[in-house]
Amino acid sequence: MASIEEFDPLNTRVPATKIEVTVSCRSLLDVDTFSKSDPVVVLYLQAVGTKEWREFGRTEVIDNTRNPDFVRKFVLDFFFEEKQNLRFDVYNVDSRSCNISKHVSSDFLGQTFCTLGEIIGSAGGRQERTLSGIPGKKCGVIILTAEELSNCRDIATMQLCANKLDKKDFFGKSDPFLVFYRSNEDGTFTICHKTEVIKNTLNPVWQPFTIPVRALCNGDYDRTVKVEVYDWDRDGSHDFIGEFTTSYRELSRGQNQFNVYEVLNPKKKGKKKKYVNSGTVTLLSFKVESEYTFVDFIRGGTQLNFTVAIDFTASNGNPSQPTSLHYMSPYQMNAYAMALKAVGEIIQDYDSDKLFPAYGFGAKLPPDGKISHAFPLSGDGDNPNCVGIEGVLEAYFQSLRTVQLYGPTNFAPVINKVANCAAEITDGSQYFVLLMITDGVISDMVQTKEAVVNASPLPLSIIIVGVGPAEFDAMEELDGDEVRVSSRGRLAERDIVQFVPFRDYIDRSGNQVLSMARLAKDVLAEIPDQLLSFMKSRGIEPRPALSSSPLPEFHRHI
Repeated sequence: MASIEEFDPLNTRVPATKIEVTVSCRSLLDVDTFSKSDPVVVLYLQAVGTKEWREFGRTEVIDNTRNPDFVRKFVLDFFFEEKQNLRFDVYNVDSRSCNISKHVSSDFLGQTFCTLGEIIGSAGGRQERTLSGIPGKKCGVIILTAEELSNCRDIATMQLCANKLDKKDFFGKSDPFLVFYRSNEDGTFTICHKTEVIKNTLNPVWQPFTIPVRALCNGDYDRTVKVEVYDWDRDGSHDFIGEFTTSYRELSRGQNQFNVYEVLNPKKKGKKKKYVNSGTVTLLSFKVESEYTFVDFIRGGTQLNFTVAIDFTASNGNPSQPTSLHYMSPYQMNAYAMALKAVGEIIQDYDSDKLFPAYGFGAKLPPDGKISHAFPLSGDGDNPNCVGIEGVLEAYFQSLRTVQLYGPTNFAPVINKVANCAAEITDGSQYFVLLMITDGVISDMVQTKEAVVNASPLPLSIIIVGVGPAEFDAMEELDGDEVRVSSRGRLAERDIVQFVPFRDYIDRSGNQVLSMARLAKDVLAEIPDQLLSFMKSRGIEPRPALSSSPLPEFHRHI
């Protein structure tokens, strides 16, 4: 069996979450002479770089049935930013041989191909697919259900204060702070939180802080939580004041007489007979909230609306010349097409209608040569939608034949157009992703910054991919990872822009698939958190998972 790491040529992936895939089949072929089939399902994952299919795992074998509901699940790491191709092969097993290849010829019952995103993005996380692979025969159906693995996703917010702590500073009082540790199975402790330092007081009141419950106790509510109290020193040699222990269960009772803790210093206690304590720490407040995930919102019906905007300025070069960034070679995709396909093929799994608005900017349009910074690639001013990613590519190539590349490179008109759409639907049912692909420096940076700041409270993320050899330093101003974008003294409410230069992702060996996978991984990695930040800012909770048709009663098994 292959480990999940083998499918990561970059070896840098951090999963958004773990997904449990449950498999059932209906109306399988009957290949056994005197009984029904004994089916097993084998899952293969496709490696990103080599495209090789490797076995990930298999269900148990269920004897004598054409309608199996398998108990053994497949647990997969889910990466929103990658297209995770899956292949499910169904076999009839006459023996309990580990070697599936022995069953390949006569006992192959069918297969299906899909992505993990397609299953998650289906109503209720349930997808029914027709099995194929045996010419002239109906192979039945396979039912795939994806569910996020339940783990402790609660977030605790608490506030503490202390009274009469020991005085540690010669010329002042103390500068106290708290350090929280969770206990491990082997008796060791792992640090999980530090409060801020409160200067020059023996009676500090710390700010409320938030911590995932799993970080505090790993889901075990009675696990020991140790809290140490220190006096901060500039040189890092903080003085130990004392410690106390508690547990998540005790803390969750909130403010009461049991949540006043004596701070004890074992060394002092051993030396001084009259030693009582080194002060007390009191829990002032404690509340728990659920932490929702990207998958919660997708399963609740949130759709991703994907819009594309492509740079048609003259600096790209004449599209008929091989030196042009827009050159349409019969042998390989240009950088624009690669970026569009890499990002679009992943996002399309989360958009049920597969209709994608696509725009160009910086071109002169026929018949009168008017310059436009937001023209529909479809050529239809009333309907900018293209059908699927292939439809967007087709419209892009068609536009290259009909418009004149010109300039300048203005971003604000397209951003404002998509932001206006996003402003109409802010209830959490839709989230907009704008992909802008450009070869040069923005001409309207002041207006673009204003557009980004105005759009930052909306359900919108903007991905900018720079293609070609130009210097893109100015673009970094829009990517608010380090410094939040501002305009006219206003800061963006959220970081909604991600910029990357495509050249950083091009595989040296010329492997376009790997280049595209690297690009998609990086530019899409922030989308789940950006979506969650919008939902949290609006106090939006995910709707219940969309219902789908249940299995007939007689097929259900406990």
